[in-house]
Amino acid sequence: MPSTTDSFRKHIRKSLNDQALQVALDANAERRIKVRQEAFASLPDTKERRLRAHNVRAQVIYNLAEAADRFAVKASQNGMIVHRAASANEAVSIVLEIAHSHNASLISKSKTMLGEEIALNSALEEAGLKVVETDLGEYIVQIRGEPPAHIITPAVHLSRQEVGQTFHEKLGIPYTDDIPTLTAAARSVLRDTFLRTDIGISGVNFGVAETGSLCILTNEGNGRMVTTVPPVHIALMGIERIVPSLDDLALMISLLPRSATGQKITVYTSLINGPRRPDDPDGPEERHLVLVDNGRIAASKSPLSEILYCIRCGACLNACPVFRELGGHAYKGVNGHHTPYPGPMGSVISPLLFGFENYGNLPRASTLCGACKDACPVDIDIPRLLLRLRAGEIESPKRKIPAHVPWYLRWGISVFTFIAARPRLFSLSQKAAGVGGWIGAFSSKWIHLPAFTGWGYSKDFPRPDSRPFSARWKDLEASAEPEEIVTHKSVPTQILDKNEETPPALGDEDSTSRFIKELEALGGKAVRSSETDLPDQILSLLKNRESNSIVAWDEKHLPEGLIQSLKSSSITVNSSPNPAIKVGLTGAASATAETGSILLPGGPGRSLTASLLPELHIAVLKEKDIKNTLTETLHAQDIYEASALALVTGPSRTADIEMALTIGVHGPKEIIVFILPG
Repeated sequence: MPSTTDSFRKHIRKSLNDQALQVALDANAERRIKVRQEAFASLPDTKERRLRAHNVRAQVIYNLAEAADRFAVKASQNGMIVHRAASANEAVSIVLEIAHSHNASLISKSKTMLGEEIALNSALEEAGLKVVETDLGEYIVQIRGEPPAHIITPAVHLSRQEVGQTFHEKLGIPYTDDIPTLTAAARSVLRDTFLRTDIGISGVNFGVAETGSLCILTNEGNGRMVTTVPPVHIALMGIERIVPSLDDLALMISLLPRSATGQKITVYTSLINGPRRPDDPDGPEERHLVLVDNGRIAASKSPLSEILYCIRCGACLNACPVFRELGGHAYKGVNGHHTPYPGPMGSVISPLLFGFENYGNLPRASTLCGACKDACPVDIDIPRLLLRLRAGEIESPKRKIPAHVPWYLRWGISVFTFIAARPRLFSLSQKAAGVGGWIGAFSSKWIHLPAFTGWGYSKDFPRPDSRPFSARWKDLEASAEPEEIVTHKSVPTQILDKNEETPPALGDEDSTSRFIKELEALGGKAVRSSETDLPDQILSLLKNRESNSIVAWDEKHLPEGLIQSLKSSSITVNSSPNPAIKVGLTGAASATAETGSILLPGGPGRSLTASLLPELHIAVLKEKDIKNTLTETLHAQDIYEASALALVTGPSRTADIEMALTIGVHGPKEIIVFILPG
């Protein structure tokens, strides 16, 4: 084989022989698959949702250029500064221009795979800017000088001991492999970065064409930090990440977190409509949206366009038996460069966007078992796309042999194609091969091919059958008992066309009880109260925490008399953000029973950082504002009016080190929701 293929195999053997990597990958896959199955068990209509999601994504990709134009116009009307980048270089240039125009020196980033795709960090650093990744896993691999090993869990390949040694060497802290201690160390370092940064950069999970909104899903709180605290926010978005409406967004949110991390919804779901408005207490004064093509329009017109339906959940990576043995770092091109998109989806999208000549080897790193298709929340037929790539179908359906295939395989494939296209000749050749197979059965040379062919390393070539499959199938049909024909029921048209999300059955639970159960299952706490008892309950809570100062929403957004009661009890109430204050007090516009989430809109008198910077977040919710489903919540008037909103579900969390759940990263460590009647 050519040296390029040998290089690919070298990376494969290295991964297979790395015992620590194998243990880490096994633990990740087993945990991810288990929690994914548990999360989807709560959706009785999973199949229908997958089909609806597939159709929504197909609609967008079929009209991708038009969808991108509509979304860009709406986002611009909302006050965002919209930039269009045709290539990776253009996207980088736009970000650099924005940074230079603001004399920026420090940039904080939340996780964005598009940033990895365009090699943004290296370009910014070459320009003299300091760039800090703020997702815990991304931060770990950044200070180690490594690329992410997984699109959801960047440091999946590392043990806690390796992380501890890295923090000891890079951060100067005493060596420890205690995961909460390591997480606290990262929180301390990155908190200072958030507060000093000049520009925050984030990715975008979904852009809503109906409203021009950006949706960002995170668990640690760093996504909210970089989109709320710095004076300038830059959002990087691939143009394919558009959904038509808020109802479609609710559908995608019901699928993506379940597929990615086994959650019904992420801790933080940020909805961003525009920059800070004159009366808003916080938020960036400028929001820039960089819409990146980088080959996506061309890909939408190719035979592989279905891969653009991908919503970057990473489920296919966890399900793939090849990825589970190799890990993300083995997915390299002919030039030795690591692709930002490993696994089954990466094996399709990398050749498509970054060049078949370089990444045409990746589609062969698959068993074609179909596990990736079964796991995909939008039902992408990845095995079919991999087969098309293996056949060289990139720009047109015309089959051609990839250029990097060795000459003897090219010759063999050409001969096989000539014979297979002629049924009589193929039948004769199969009979001849079958006779040869019986003769060769007495010799291992027939069954075990030489190592240089690629089969001899680990595979046995099957002995050909002298009878064609069609003949054997006719014999089976003749001898089989007649069976009742069962037709598959088609999905009702109204399910495909209807945008409303099917409300899950609540059983005997009312909305409030279910909200409390879901919130507390995720580490939050709910307290039933009354407007009379509420001040004393909060005062008691503050006394137990030895806190006499809070940052709070304006009293007009809280129960009448609450702020005055706190002030009369010597509690200092601040309305502006203060990172030194340990307790934040907010109201809630609404809540969602099925996910245990509360909706916090920004706006005059409603600081978003009050629910983000303090260690303890206290929220006051009226029982009448609890909705059954996320779809109902996303139709609240605040969704359309506020410059930014956050759906909050429990305290901040991470599992980036050995899949160990750790509470309290960049956002609050505790959330307590007081529920008032009426």
